[in-house]
Amino acid sequence: MSRAVLIVLDSVGVGELPDAAEFGDTGTNTVRHVDEYCGGLNIPNMKKLGLFHIRDTGLVPAGEPEGCYGKAAEKGKAKDTTNGHFEIAGLVVKTPFKVFGESFPPRIIHELERRIGTKVIGNYPASGTEIIKVLGDEHVKTGYPIVYLSADSLMQIAMHESVIPLAKQYEICRIARELLSGDDTVSRVICRPFTGTSGNYYRTENRKDFSVDPPGETVLDLLKAKGKDVIAIGKIEDIFNRRGITKIDHTKNNKAGIQATLNYLDEDFDGLLFVNLVDFDMLYGHRNNPQGYAEALEYFDSFLPQIKNRLHDEDLLIITADHGCDPTTPGTDHTREYIPILAYGKEMKQGVDLGIRSTFADIASTVAEFFGYSFPTGTSFLKEIKK
Repeated sequence: MSRAVLIVLDSVGVGELPDAAEFGDTGTNTVRHVDEYCGGLNIPNMKKLGLFHIRDTGLVPAGEPEGCYGKAAEKGKAKDTTNGHFEIAGLVVKTPFKVFGESFPPRIIHELERRIGTKVIGNYPASGTEIIKVLGDEHVKTGYPIVYLSADSLMQIAMHESVIPLAKQYEICRIARELLSGDDTVSRVICRPFTGTSGNYYRTENRKDFSVDPPGETVLDLLKAKGKDVIAIGKIEDIFNRRGITKIDHTKNNKAGIQATLNYLDEDFDGLLFVNLVDFDMLYGHRNNPQGYAEALEYFDSFLPQIKNRLHDEDLLIITADHGCDPTTPGTDHTREYIPILAYGKEMKQGVDLGIRSTFADIASTVAEFFGYSFPTGTSFLKEIKK
C-alpha cells in the first residue's frame, strides 16, 4: 500500500509573489523575516530537506539537501486559507470569493440579526484578539455577537462561551454561512469562541470554520472515488466541507496535529494523509509574534525525524504551505507569497531543484500521479523526484 503525506504548515510563505503589491504585501517574506528576527532559525531538519535552498528567498543554504525543493505561485487571485488549500488540491478558483472591505452592508447585517434574533456589534476590520478586548465587555453585558472582518474573504464572529453556549455559537455561524451565499459568497465564516473576564479575555481552541463546498473537483474527490483513504487532520475537514474525505481527526493545535500524524503513520492505510498545522498562522502570524512563529517552526522541525522514520520505503512526504502571514509586517492579515515545496521519500531522489512552479495545483497532480492517476490542472513533478 502506498501512502502520501501532505503537511500544510499554515502560512509559512517564502517570499512575495510578483503581484504582491496589488494586495499591499510588497516586501513580505515570512520564513526569511522570522529567521532574521530570531538570529537564525534552529530548524536543521527542514534545512536538510532543502528549505533554505529554494530559489530567490534570501535564505542562505548550507550542506547538500536530502530532499527535493522548490516553491509555487498561487494562480488564483487570493491569499486566504480556502483558496490556498483548494489550489493545493488541484482546484484553481478563477473568480475570487467576495471580500467586503470595511464593513458588511446593512442588508446583510439586518438579515443576520433577524435570523439569529439579536443584534450584533462590531462590523469592522480588526484583529481577533484586539476586538474582544475592545468589545468583550459590551458583548458579555448584552449577549450581542461580535462580527468583524479582515482583508480575506471572511466573516468572523466572536462570542463568549459563558454567554452563548458553543452549540448556539455554531448555529449562529451556520445561519451566517447560509446568508453569505450567491453573489455574497465568502470563503469562510469562522466561529471564534473566547472566555475569560474583563481585561483578560482570550480565545479558546473551540474555533470552527464554516467553508463553502469546493466549486469543482479536487484530488481528494478523485482519490476517494478510486477507493483510496483520504485522512484529514486539523481543519482540513472544515476547509473542504468534509468533501472527498474518508476519515477525520479534527486536532486543534500543532502539538495534537503532529501527534495525530505520527499515530496514523504507525498504521497501514492506502491513500493520502492530509494535515494542516494551524498555530503558525492563528497564534503567531496574525498576532505579529515572530518569536512565537520561530518557536513553532522549531517545534515542528524537532518532530520531522520521527515523521521521516515512520515512512515506508514507497511513501511520499510533501511539506508545503497555503499562503504567507509575515509576522514582522505592520498588518495582521495573510500575505501574498510563494509557498515552499519540500518532497522526500526513501525511494526518491535527493537534491532535486523543482524550481518555481506556476500553480499550487502541481502538488495535486503529483499526488494523483503517485497513485497512478492523472489530475490535469497542474504539472506533476513526480518524474523529477522519483528514482
